[in-house]
Order: sequence, then C-alpha cells, then structure tokens
Amino acid sequence: MNPLDAQTLSPTRRRLVMLCAVLGIVLAGLDGAIANIALPTIARTMHCSDMLSVWIVNGYQVAVAVSLLPAAAFSEILGLKRVYAFGLALFTLASLACALSGSIGVLIVARVVQGVGGACMAALSGALVRAIYPRSMLHSSYAIIALAVAISAAVGPTLAALVLAVASWPWLFLINVPIGLLAVPLFLRVAPHTPAFDSNTAPRDRILFDWRGTALNAGAFGAGVLGVDALGQGNTLLGIVEMGVGGASTLAFYRQQRGRKAPMLPLDLLAIPLFSLSILTSICAYAAQILAYVALPFLFQSVMHYSTVMTGLLVTPWPLFVAFAAPLAGKLAARYPAALLSSVGLAILAFGLLMLSIMPAHPEIPDIVWRMGICGIGFGFYQTPNNLTVMTSGPSTRSGAASGMLAVARTTGWSLGSALVALIFGLAGGSHGATACLELGVVFALCGACLSVTRRVVRQDSKA
Repeated sequence: MNPLDAQTLSPTRRRLVMLCAVLGIVLAGLDGAIANIALPTIARTMHCSDMLSVWIVNGYQVAVAVSLLPAAAFSEILGLKRVYAFGLALFTLASLACALSGSIGVLIVARVVQGVGGACMAALSGALVRAIYPRSMLHSSYAIIALAVAISAAVGPTLAALVLAVASWPWLFLINVPIGLLAVPLFLRVAPHTPAFDSNTAPRDRILFDWRGTALNAGAFGAGVLGVDALGQGNTLLGIVEMGVGGASTLAFYRQQRGRKAPMLPLDLLAIPLFSLSILTSICAYAAQILAYVALPFLFQSVMHYSTVMTGLLVTPWPLFVAFAAPLAGKLAARYPAALLSSVGLAILAFGLLMLSIMPAHPEIPDIVWRMGICGIGFGFYQTPNNLTVMTSGPSTRSGAASGMLAVARTTGWSLGSALVALIFGLAGGSHGATACLELGVVFALCGACLSVTRRVVRQDSKA
C-alpha cells in the first residue's frame, strides 16, 4: 500500500483494521503469559511430570521465536493481509485444539501451532499499522500498539489466576475462539490488500522464499530460547550447549544472508545506523522490563506474602500508566525528537526500578503503586517514539522486515532478561535475588537511554 492509499482509507475502515491488529497482539501476548500460571493445574489434570508440562510453554516460545522472521519474509512475498489473516486464523484454530486436547502430546503440538500463528501477528502488527495510516497519524497508532503489548504482558498472569479460580484450564484457550471467529472474517473484509513483489521486476530472492535461511534461523533462535530455558531450570550444561548451538547457527545464518538482496535477517536495514541503534535500544528496554516482571511477582508473593490475585493487581499500575504515557509520547513525537523522548522515558524507567529496588521490607500498597506507575510512565514514553523510529527509518517496501525485527528485538530482550533472572536467582535467592534483578534492570534501562540519545547524533550526521 502506498501513502495515497493510506490517506484515502476511510476512518471507520481504518479503525476496524486497527481493532483486529490490537486483538491479535493481545491474544498472542496473553497466551504467551497465561500458560505459566496454569502449568501445575494442567500437569495434575493430565497426570504428567512437571518436566514434560514445561513444554507447554517452551513449545509456544520456541515456535514464536523461530517464526518471526519467516513470517515477515512471507509478508513481503504474499502481502501483509494474507499472512496476518493466516496467523489470526491459525491461532484461533490452535486455541480450540488446545482446549479440546486429551493428552499432553496433543496439547504441546497445538501450542506449537498456536505459537506460529502468534508469531505472524506479532511480527506484522507494526507493518500493518504503517500500511493503513498516513505518516501524520503514525504517532498515535503506534501508541495504541505499545499499550496493547504492555497490557498483554502484564495482565496475563492475573487473568489466568482469575479464570482458574472459576473455571477449568481449557477455558484459558477457549476464550480466544469466539474472539478469533469474529476477528478473522472482519479483518478479511476491511483490511486493504497490500502489494506483493512484482515477479517480473523484483530480484529473485525477493519472490522466492528462503528455506535454507529459515532452517538456520530456527537453529539460531530456537536453540537460543531453549538454552535460556535450560538455564532457568538449573540445567547449566545443557543450557550452555544449546546456547552454543544457537550462537553457531546465528553465525551461519549471518553468512548465508549477506549475499541476498532482500535478506530474511534484514542486514540491509541493520546497516542503517538509526535502525540498528533503535533495535539495540529496544533490546535493552525489554530486558529491563522482563527483569522487573519476573522478579516483582516473586518479591510480592514469596517475600511480602501477597496472594496471586493481589500480586497481579500490584503489577497493574505499570500497564495502566503506559496507557497514559504512550499516547502522550505519540503526540510529543510529532514535535520533539524521538531519540530524546525515548531517552527521557528510559531514564524515568531506570528511576522507577531504582525506587522499587530500595523499597522497605514491608511497604504500604501506595508505596508500591507509585513506584510501578513511574516505571509505566517511563516505558510508555520510550516505546512509542522508538517503535515509530524503527518502522520509519527504512524504506516502506521493507516494513514487513522492520516489523519482524522489532518483534525479534522484543523476544531477544525478554530472553536475555529471563536468562539473567535465572542466573541471579541461582546465585542469590530470596529478596536479595529480586533486588539484584531490579538493580540490573536499572543498568539496562540506562544503557538503553544512552543508545537512544546517540541516535540524535546519528540523525544530525546523516543530515549533514
């Protein structure tokens, strides 16, 4: 879709497409989080070991990780609409299969399929927004995407606890089905067709899918995610081996992609300093976020002895304040440099994490809430301008690859943060481990702020 098409799309149709995009993000994000809470219940119901039940989560995470870049590549061959609709439909059908599964093996396979569908939506949401909105409206639309990501990540565990309090675990997946059944036909009806490459003029590697690159991508990201999980389970040797395989696959993937004109791993975009710095900023920000998201529930439940539901409520101010800050940051991004806004946001996030790390042993609830609110404001101010920079620093013909890389940065940051949480809790358990995670989150947020402000210099140099 070119800018003229985005300008002429009716407001009602644009809002309906955006609704489908947000639903996809929220569904995929929630299902990535809720299964952790349900694992003990599922293992008990299906009479399987805890080790086997972990693959309900692992299968989904690995499928998402290995499918992000291939989904983005397919979107540039087949068009955004087809691939996003396929992902939404696949996710819906897989959710039904999860709910109806009668054995742990069927459930794991269904979760893998569900992860593939979720990856299609996560990888293409940013490109879909760029396709349907004119540039003057991108700031506010990316604020909505930022809010959807934040809410789905933070609310998932609480929602799972509430559902399990009144219903059996299959309902965690069944609630996706009616939403998907409404969203798929609506999306197919209202979403505009986005052009694929012209086979008569496009380079050969733009119109033929890169299967060899896909296999290397699976080795790089799949082994990396499994290695992180192994470290988290205390399997240090296995984790090191798997991460070593991931590293070797990453190197082979990079070498294989260098000669391609439109690589699945977007080396052409990463060669743009503004783009690569924005991706690194994103990795640091999401690593800081997951360090807090994993450490804080442990702190609230195991140290401060709050219930699961209360823990979810205490985490909620973070996404609520993202809801306030993200639209404001979107409006400010139209007037002020995105690099500056993101740096300020990450500095605020670092301050909020620092305040959480020095909380008294038994704080009052308001003392927790205002600290979480500061983190939400900082993350909201960072996310919208940064995502906007990622999606607009390269050519529009590569928006699918840019959107996929943004999702990869999020996954990489979360995986890195998760590995560090496992390492820290292995070395220092209890409240000391949670505090150390928050302190490391401060470091990542400040590193992200420094990387972000560097983009200001890069942009000035490129203008010169």
